[in-house]
Amino acid sequence: MPAPTDDDADLATRDTVPVPAPRSERAADGARRVPVAVRRARQRAPLALSATVASGWAALTSLSVLFMVIAVGGLGASLSLPDVARFASAVWLLAHGVPLTTATDHVSLAPLAITALCAWRVVRAGVHASRSQGGHKNRRVRTSAAAAVAVAICYAGWGALLAALMTGPDLAASAPRAALTCFLFGLVGALGGALRASRAARAAVARLPLVVKDGIRVGVVAALLVVAAGAAAAGLALAVRGGEAVEMLGAYRTGVFGQAGVTVACLAYLPNLTVWATSYLLGPGFAVGVGAAVTPWAVVSGPVPALPVLAALPSAPVSGPAAVVVAGPLLAAVLAGVLATRRRLRLSGSRSVRLVSLIWSGVVAGPVAGALLGAAALVSRGGLGDGRLSTLGPVPWLVALCAGGIVGVGTVIGAAGYRGARPRGD
Repeated sequence: MPAPTDDDADLATRDTVPVPAPRSERAADGARRVPVAVRRARQRAPLALSATVASGWAALTSLSVLFMVIAVGGLGASLSLPDVARFASAVWLLAHGVPLTTATDHVSLAPLAITALCAWRVVRAGVHASRSQGGHKNRRVRTSAAAAVAVAICYAGWGALLAALMTGPDLAASAPRAALTCFLFGLVGALGGALRASRAARAAVARLPLVVKDGIRVGVVAALLVVAAGAAAAGLALAVRGGEAVEMLGAYRTGVFGQAGVTVACLAYLPNLTVWATSYLLGPGFAVGVGAAVTPWAVVSGPVPALPVLAALPSAPVSGPAAVVVAGPLLAAVLAGVLATRRRLRLSGSRSVRLVSLIWSGVVAGPVAGALLGAAALVSRGGLGDGRLSTLGPVPWLVALCAGGIVGVGTVIGAAGYRGARPRGD
């Protein structure tokens, strides 16, 4: 019998009925055909777990800083660890805007330095939660929004838990109020962080008209420069009255650690004083109690808390050469307009930037700066008791109105002046 040839083997192979592959092999082949995006989505952690971890870490880090600072400040008073933990939780809630109730008073003035720390941690929590769901790799806004809402819900739970644990007969906070306030705080911060890290926000910004983008940028820069002018004015006033501040600090007979704690409290409220000084330079001024106000044109004051940082409060209206300080916000707005115009001209490479475009950018910058400074005035307000000191800080809508007008006019003046005075060869 002849031996089979290669052609016979080929025919046998063609005529053979294909045998199905084992189920395990079919599953492996099918797994290789799954899109990469689907497989990555299957490998991600659940949103609830990511939000819980991110929000918990944000709350823990900011609370740990407060715990250590208060523990050092309370060494002279021999505070126990439970007392330090309760007080740290209370200050943490106060920084988020949750009012505290003591045996005799009602405190609602948030220390903005601690608020800024908590806000930074919440923003980072939004970034981490959004990235865990792939928000930084797609342009879907709902991914970032879902991560922000999840972080806010978990953050509200942490706030309510701390309020329930620290509440006692001498110091209390409402757990429902803490949950609502921490939810809003977490939603704003986490949404800002999630959108900032996503492609959706970058794509939306790229679609905005150039005038709007420049106006927003100029408004933010102008608001920062106006706040810097307020900080310089507050620092100068505190330096001039440094002797009174030292005397007030020495009046605390609490030892070195106790005075260190008072100093830390002053530093925590220093951003509040900066916003108040900014409102003072803008014109509306600020309240230092019921029926008492401090403006550049009139000062009606009364007893104030014995904090060394409050020694910088003016005791009389500005007069003489000192009146030039009220021009600080306008000069800051002019500088913002100059910087923005210089940037536009440098990017364009010529003097082809139209004056109308610069004017419209200034028109947009005014409301942006007004909204930012009005929001700063809102969060800097509060009270340190139920009596005369129940109202401290500026009126937000007045600050927003004055800031919007001054920044709008100043940026237009700066932009038009720089464009007209710039040499052609520059």
